Amino acid sequence: MGGRGVLPLFAQLRREPDVDAPDLVAVDATDRLLLDEAAADLAAHPGAVVVVDDGHGALTLGAVALHGATDVRVHQDLLVGELALAANAERTGHVGSYRSVPQLDADLLRGARVVLAKAPKSRDALRELVQVVATGADPEVTLYVGGRVKHMTLGMNDVLAEGFTDVHATLARQKSRVLVARGPRPVQSSFPVCREHADLGLTVCAHGSAFAGVKVDRGTRTLLGALPGAVPDAASAVDLGCGTGVLAVALAAARPGLAVVGVDQSAAAVASAVATVAANGLADRVRVVRDDAAGSLPAGSVDLVVCNPPFHAGVAVSETLAHRLFAGAARVLRPGGELWCVYNSHLPHRDALRRIVGPTRQVTRDPTFTVTASTRS
Repeated sequence: MGGRGVLPLFAQLRREPDVDAPDLVAVDATDRLLLDEAAADLAAHPGAVVVVDDGHGALTLGAVALHGATDVRVHQDLLVGELALAANAERTGHVGSYRSVPQLDADLLRGARVVLAKAPKSRDALRELVQVVATGADPEVTLYVGGRVKHMTLGMNDVLAEGFTDVHATLARQKSRVLVARGPRPVQSSFPVCREHADLGLTVCAHGSAFAGVKVDRGTRTLLGALPGAVPDAASAVDLGCGTGVLAVALAAARPGLAVVGVDQSAAAVASAVATVAANGLADRVRVVRDDAAGSLPAGSVDLVVCNPPFHAGVAVSETLAHRLFAGAARVLRPGGELWCVYNSHLPHRDALRRIVGPTRQVTRDPTFTVTASTRS
């Protein structure tokens, strides 16, 4: 369909600007298997297709070019995935063939007959997907969830069965498998989940895909303990890669005169942080934006940046994944402003921080985590 074969289409796809893990590819065996398993449904319902967490556009553009899908609705948690899809659509001549939808909600799924999804990493993320699809899509919808066999468990079938009457797995191919769910039974959404942390004096809310969920991870706790000494006279601060918004809320609660912005490229993180901010009564003090490395914030405009950077690209470990965030912090910090960062002590981040941001000193260190403060040169 569309005059393009599978090899010419997939051969044109690129990961840019998502290049933090250069050994990963723009299309994989799971993408191909999902498209093959859903081929008949895609052909039968070309105008009622939804794609969730398409890595770099292979599922969306494959559905369009190979199976005739039109006006595909796409939700991608990561902003770099959206940008990669847009670039690949332009590269392959399919601009305008899909719509990016920022929220994983009923509006995304309304009228959907075919839903293609890459298997999320957590059971909570899968549960939220199941709840949204079962409740918001057409009663005749089929949900296809594909992933690498080594990352899939029998528990995923149980989660799918919470919202669907018919769940089965396809045969594996090239170490990938697809779970197929039909017969939706609407279930009440349980997200965001909120938990009070009395020891920290705050409440954390999380959607299914948010890192750490409603927990406060040990790295964040380590940085929280150091924050009272972080640029005490700061008038503005950014929580870079804010996740559920714990650091942003803690800063705003402790410093009534501080203007705080939480930034994350994950749609689930942003929705979680917004909920966390509201749960703590700080909606008038903390602004949350979906952005890649604070790219939309003015240069030289911030006194303090706090950051607990990730070091996984999907399931791959990447020591350089944080460098984009360090560069973003260096751009938005005013001269003399500081980046306070926590990271696993074994990672070689201090040299990168010196090179990218400026002079870097150790604030605290234990066998697991290190907190540093880097001054913008």
